[in-house]
Amino acid sequence: MDGKQIVTSLDRILHWIIRLGVLSGLWFLFSFLGVLVAGVFPATVAALGVSREWVKGNYEIHIWQTYKKIYRQEFVGANILGWILSIGGALLYINYRVMANTADEILFIIPFAFYLILFFYSIIVLWSFPLLAHYQAPWYQHIKNAFIIGISKIHYSIFIGMVIFIVIYISLELPAFIPFFSISIATTGCMWFSMQVFKKVDDRLS
Repeated sequence: MDGKQIVTSLDRILHWIIRLGVLSGLWFLFSFLGVLVAGVFPATVAALGVSREWVKGNYEIHIWQTYKKIYRQEFVGANILGWILSIGGALLYINYRVMANTADEILFIIPFAFYLILFFYSIIVLWSFPLLAHYQAPWYQHIKNAFIIGISKIHYSIFIGMVIFIVIYISLELPAFIPFFSISIATTGCMWFSMQVFKKVDDRLS
């Protein structure tokens, strides 16, 4: 590799570091602008939307303008979807606490059913927001499609879950990683795997 190739490679790496850092920064900024309770979900969809453009090869998009546009467009839909999933998660947690406190009094089938439902819930959470970032549809359609895609493409669901797990693990080991790269790497990784599925779906529908 000659000097010019080294400079080109370093320039490309630097551009990606900047892109990822800016995207993570925007997620934190817009999450706080929505006072967290109303900002986290649209901020996540906007980050996934920017990541989607990168996965499609649109590397030179204006990150700020693209992010802000998606955030505004999906603000209501992302919050509806996010809070419905959050309520579902809270109910599952309450059921878990009740089950844990009455472990000696319940049949084996009940914990089995609970963990099966938890598995399905996790699949829906993994796919709902990438679907919202890619398709225009009502929230209940995204939940339905998330379940169908998540189960039928279980290997991709596992890959997406692994991306999130790895990012969380690194963030816990290196807290300085969180504000600069945690969100952007997670959303870009998740969207890359999601787009492998969405491309096939879009090709069948076209």
